Amino acid sequence: MKRIGLLSDTHGWLDPRLQEHFKECDEIWHAGDIGGKTVTDELQRWKPLRAIHGNIDDAKTRLDFPSDQRFTVEGVRVWMTHIGGRPPRYDPAVRDELKRDPPTLFICGHSHICMVKFDAALNMLYMNPGATGRHGWHKVRTALRFTIDGVKLKDLEVIELGPRGAGE
Repeated sequence: MKRIGLLSDTHGWLDPRLQEHFKECDEIWHAGDIGGKTVTDELQRWKPLRAIHGNIDDAKTRLDFPSDQRFTVEGVRVWMTHIGGRPPRYDPAVRDELKRDPPTLFICGHSHICMVKFDAALNMLYMNPGATGRHGWHKVRTALRFTIDGVKLKDLEVIELGPRGAGE
């Protein structure tokens, strides 16, 4: 069993309260638009980190973190990419691959909209944690926390960190 803390779109600023929210997690996953090494360095001090770069990330971040990752945790096949769209309107860059080889859990960021939805057509769960950073069009900063237990995803929680400009 693994407890996961999932965030995205930090845009160079990491809310320090996330450390407390993720203290019981086994791993932290960042779904892109990191905004600088200081964010990932801090996250790695807290817990093991899996991260991908996003469209705003610089060359150094792109060297350190891939554009997407496919991996398995317990019995759950995960695909994490930054720009993925949402069910059923997936981004053209991922649509064919999703249909050909859908994961159990598809994670993306980019939209700044927190959404968790089961896609029955692809038999997979879609997650977007929203955005935890202070820049963007989101009104409330959000992250997710959940458990992977064998092949089951459970104990999903939405973490609300307050309005976009708050928490400085």
